[in-house]
Amino acid sequence: MDFQVETHALLAGVPHGFFGSAGGAHQFGFGGPGDGAEVRALRAAAAEAILSGGKLAAPHQVHSPDVVTVEAAWADAAEARPVGDAVVTATPGVVLGIVTADCGPILFADPEAGVVGAAHAGWRGAVDGVLENTIAAMEALGARRGSIAAVLGPTIAQGSYEVDAPFHARFPEEAARFFAPAPEREGTQRWHFDLPGFILARLATAGLSKIADTQRDTFSHVARYHSHRRATQAGEANYGRQISMIALP
Repeated sequence: MDFQVETHALLAGVPHGFFGSAGGAHQFGFGGPGDGAEVRALRAAAAEAILSGGKLAAPHQVHSPDVVTVEAAWADAAEARPVGDAVVTATPGVVLGIVTADCGPILFADPEAGVVGAAHAGWRGAVDGVLENTIAAMEALGARRGSIAAVLGPTIAQGSYEVDAPFHARFPEEAARFFAPAPEREGTQRWHFDLPGFILARLATAGLSKIADTQRDTFSHVARYHSHRRATQAGEANYGRQISMIALP
């Protein structure tokens, strides 16, 4: 298939990719529009593009801090997949996958230890610890924190992420640097939230030094990425998802 996929030099030598929508043609989430069998086939083809013969292990995501340690891939179906928002493995042949549509997809790798991971981090998951939990789960498989590389894929950018006072109040005072004032609307105060910056800061605070950002805004790149916020503002009944994948070479 003619996939629209990006890689990053920080993960060179590790099979991985951040898949885009290819102009809206590719929709990778079981919860999104389209027939489930077609979504399954598309996901399998993407996994094959990442690693020949690789089998996809993608969890049922619920905006949690929970991590699934994968020893063998499971059946890729809308129902009965393990629940969690990150996956890690030390098993060759398993292609880890997570879907997003504005939230941050983060791919992790410690090639020397032979451990990889993938996490889905929206604001809630990032606050609740999904990134730190992913790193800890990788360490449990033999990874070394100082050797783990992490790359943030396409995520809604600060200028596209307007939030209100109740959202702002969920964050401690030390997170104020991730909020920029936005014009008032209907007399209420608004901010722009820097989700990518917040994620990168959490990774750094967790002790990672090899960190990168693809700097792709899912909201504004209409032809390249699905966006939950864009679909919501357009009054659409549903929205598509990207997928990000990583595997051991």
